[in-house]
Amino acid sequence: MFFDSIAYAMAPPQGGGEAGGLGGILGGPLPMLVLMFAIFYFLLIRPQQKKQKMHRAMLDSLKKGDKVWTNGGILGTIVDIDGDNLTIEIAAGVNVVIKRGFVADKDGVSAADNKK
Repeated sequence: MFFDSIAYAMAPPQGGGEAGGLGGILGGPLPMLVLMFAIFYFLLIRPQQKKQKMHRAMLDSLKKGDKVWTNGGILGTIVDIDGDNLTIEIAAGVNVVIKRGFVADKDGVSAADNKK
């Protein structure tokens, strides 16, 4: 007798309709995966791509006389550019050669300023 009531509770609704309605469609695994991907894209992937694009534009616009910050935290002025190699002067008469990719920022121009 106890098992009969369980069997009725688990039976599909009468009339041939599907259980769940709209909740059954949105509650499936595929829509949840699409929603999770959309959240990751708009919160993580897209902002990172924008930041990389702005950094690449900044690296391409470097020229002699620009003050730059390196990834190591050194502030210097570009005195020579030879392809991807930059010679920066960090003190009077002290020059250091770095790769262009190791420039973190121009002095006075940050990523927040580039958005304007």
